[in-house]
Amino acid sequence: MSAPPALALRGIRKRFGSVQALRGADFTLMPGELHALLGENGAGKTTLMRVAYGMVRPDAGEIAVHGAVGGIASPRAARRAGIGMVHQHFTSVPALTVAENVALAAGWPVAPRALRERVQAIAERVGLPVDPDVRAGHLSVALKQRLEIVKALASEARILLLDEPTAVLAPGEADELLHVVRAFTAAGGAAVLITHKLDEALEAADRVTVLRQGAVVFAGEVGGQTASSLAGMMVGDGGADELRPLRGGYPERGEWAQGDSSVPIRERPLLVRLEELEVSRDTGYGIAVRRATLGIRAGEIVGIAAVEGNGQRELLRAVAGRLQPLRGRREVAGPVGFVPEDRTTEGLIPELTLTENVVLGSRADDPWVRRGRVDWRVARARTASLIAEYGVVAPGPDAPAAALSGGNQQKMVVARELARGPRVVVAENPTRGLDIRATEEIHARLRAAAASGAAVLMYSSDLDEVLALAARVVVIARGVLTEVPGNATRVQVGELMVTGGR
Repeated sequence: MSAPPALALRGIRKRFGSVQALRGADFTLMPGELHALLGENGAGKTTLMRVAYGMVRPDAGEIAVHGAVGGIASPRAARRAGIGMVHQHFTSVPALTVAENVALAAGWPVAPRALRERVQAIAERVGLPVDPDVRAGHLSVALKQRLEIVKALASEARILLLDEPTAVLAPGEADELLHVVRAFTAAGGAAVLITHKLDEALEAADRVTVLRQGAVVFAGEVGGQTASSLAGMMVGDGGADELRPLRGGYPERGEWAQGDSSVPIRERPLLVRLEELEVSRDTGYGIAVRRATLGIRAGEIVGIAAVEGNGQRELLRAVAGRLQPLRGRREVAGPVGFVPEDRTTEGLIPELTLTENVVLGSRADDPWVRRGRVDWRVARARTASLIAEYGVVAPGPDAPAAALSGGNQQKMVVARELARGPRVVVAENPTRGLDIRATEEIHARLRAAAASGAAVLMYSSDLDEVLALAARVVVIARGVLTEVPGNATRVQVGELMVTGGR
């Protein structure tokens, strides 16, 4: 007799206001398998897994864990049932240490020495080392992601629900994480992988389920599927042709790099000028950027290639005016549009409405500012216009940002920052958590910003994205900037990321 499914969701329905998030969705996860869950932003992937984890109560449907039918009333009940969830939006408490966050998630007693050793043992066992004594708020986004996985495994989960776990990881880090997950399933566990990286799903998963507009349109073996076939199912009839540029990866380097202009780049205004710039780490300890010199002209897209933790975060924030340099010269034309990689802590305030989030950081010349006061009628109308223009799936301008999927939150941040016509755009992992079509739309927006005369500085943990979008590429390794030769290959850029040219 075959074993029952590790997790079975049947006929799940869920509505949020006017949005029907799930339309009778079925999902089956077998023991020992890694199951990819795919779909466009807003397709219902995260909502379906939140139902399984007890965070969202379905309007209709049935849940069974290892054959036992019954509702999962809360995350605590889910953990008791052996289910752990790694959230796309981090749930750690910034003021607590790594060890304290793990104890909080797993329900362990806080005995400092024993707790530290216990957390370190788990991290080493699964190959995801994190320092137990560091405060979570001081971790990079990639390390925060690792902490989420350690927290889930600390509660002895046998089912892992992973929501975009590799979205902010460099290729090597993503491979390492997926190796850990495969080892988990090989030992008898079962895992769900929500991802927008189709190649990742094809390579790592045993089976795949595709959601479109809250309904399952495909469930089956990965074998026989291609990135093109999966993309076509995600977007529906006629949509696959619109995705042609991304089907086989990103376009050739520089193909999208700058807008049409009769004025050569070298003759355009210099909008970003850094000379001998030094910036401390955002934790306050040590130097992150060392004697950096960089210029970016109007209409130019400059990409940063780097391995996590080499100073790219601090460099971007220094250009955006979020960090004060220790020394050196920094001249940046304003206004500056800043798209941070962590949209829920730096880009949006989840509890506020979309309109309130759009109004954040208003300038005196914004259309909704009248005599120093906010005209909320104008602000709502402008927010509704941005929702429509950027294809944000949301109930309306008065919906809280927390009600949107991660990808739609990201589109809202990009819409707000670019709609103000910035002269300089700083974008950090701008397509994090976005599906194929939305990724292409954001790329087009950044190219359009450059074509209109903005200077664009962008970083992505996906090297191919950097090479595709940037006219020039700069590597930062150990805090030192190195200009990449225009004829450098992808392999050569990767070597520079590790060696820094030494």
